[in-house]
Amino acid sequence: MMKQRRTGIAGAVACVCGIALTDAAHAQSAGSLTLSLGWLHVAPQGHATPLTVESVGGQPVNQTLTGTGAHASTSDTVGITTEYYVTDNIGVAALLGFPVKVDLIGEGTFAKYGNLGTTKPMPPAIELRYHLFSAGSAFRPFVGLGVNYTWFTQVRATNKAFVEGSFGPGGSAHATLSSSWNPVFELGASYALTKHWSVGSNVNYMPVKTNLTLHGQTATGTQVVSKSTLRLDPVSVFVNVAYTF
Repeated sequence: MMKQRRTGIAGAVACVCGIALTDAAHAQSAGSLTLSLGWLHVAPQGHATPLTVESVGGQPVNQTLTGTGAHASTSDTVGITTEYYVTDNIGVAALLGFPVKVDLIGEGTFAKYGNLGTTKPMPPAIELRYHLFSAGSAFRPFVGLGVNYTWFTQVRATNKAFVEGSFGPGGSAHATLSSSWNPVFELGASYALTKHWSVGSNVNYMPVKTNLTLHGQTATGTQVVSKSTLRLDPVSVFVNVAYTF
């Protein structure tokens, strides 16, 4: 009797495991769509070139302010990714994130000012991903290659001490950052918990470069135009929970 009971229990466990494996199978197969939501950490790696005064009062100057510099701050936001599986192994993914404020922090002779200004970058991307292993595998690493278009909103020179130190008491300034197309390189992996739910993590790199133009004005109305090239080159880490339809 005991032997029969153990055999029955073992059979039930095997049945449950079989159902679970069947449920997890084909979670990410051709024709499926996955929506991922999670924490996105963006860490810029680049720096700005020294600020160059191009003109004063409309007259060309082209004077480089040696020792000046800046870099963008790290930021955290909510990331969103959607991916459509064209085949069991190939997917097309759209990478998005909620807008977040980024500070431009002074370096060199500008370090004394701290935060020079702020902006809200918008960096959506689209990628082609290749997933390793079969569609029924719980653990699936992937590599991605894509393209990103980055533009900047709400670009502001917010530090009064920096503005007046550059353009004199009563001076004012506003800035612009150029948009750009950039490649995206990605490595990641997902782990299927059930047929529909999974967890994942990925790291991507985008060599983003933007041109900063600083438009200053002295208290007497003299226009001063300065420029710098800012390399952002962000490394982004995305930790997420995903649902596959």
